[in-house]
Amino acid sequence: MIKACIFDLDGVIVDTAKYHYIAWRKLANDLGFDFTEQDNEKLKGISRMDSLDLILSWGKVEKSTAEKEALATKKNEEYRSYILKMDESEILPGVLPLLEDLKNKGIRLAIGSASKNAPVIIQQLGLSHFFSTIIDGTKVEKSKPDPEVFLKAAVELDVSPSTAIVFEDAEAGVEAALRGGFHTVGIGDPSVLKAAHFIIPGFAQHNFPAILQGLGITA
Repeated sequence: MIKACIFDLDGVIVDTAKYHYIAWRKLANDLGFDFTEQDNEKLKGISRMDSLDLILSWGKVEKSTAEKEALATKKNEEYRSYILKMDESEILPGVLPLLEDLKNKGIRLAIGSASKNAPVIIQQLGLSHFFSTIIDGTKVEKSKPDPEVFLKAAVELDVSPSTAIVFEDAEAGVEAALRGGFHTVGIGDPSVLKAAHFIIPGFAQHNFPAILQGLGITA
């Protein structure tokens, strides 16, 4: 029996990847190099500092720990300037009906995201009332694919991983959910998320019964 659902944020509830890309790319350009949207896909699901390290390696730029902290702060300020303008119109198709259905069924809900801005984004989208807890980058020490973020969410929801579904759009996130012992639904490209138990393009045409059926779970 499924008692809880844990959602990654970026690419699952809302598409903030475009804002991350704009902010990271501006930072890279200021440092004298560029990177593509395809490169940006490699940043999905990993922490801010790990993303910065990867981007600096692309530009063959070396910085001290203090300089990296300053760069990460600068990028986050740029990113926040975009997300503070977000509203419910940016919620991805099918998400709101799914959350309402899960809430009505008594399924406990959580966000499990590497983003340190997750609470702000959820508030901007008007979705705070759906989620019992938000486990974000400020509450974990290990980045995905370590399962810490999802395991902490399960503890907060008072459920075992075997009774919870994780929804993820990143390969590292899928791996984290699998390592944590959760039922795992990939949102996006099957060739990237092939390890997930069930893969869908989004929630627009997949309600909760269809998701359970795809996972082979009896309601």
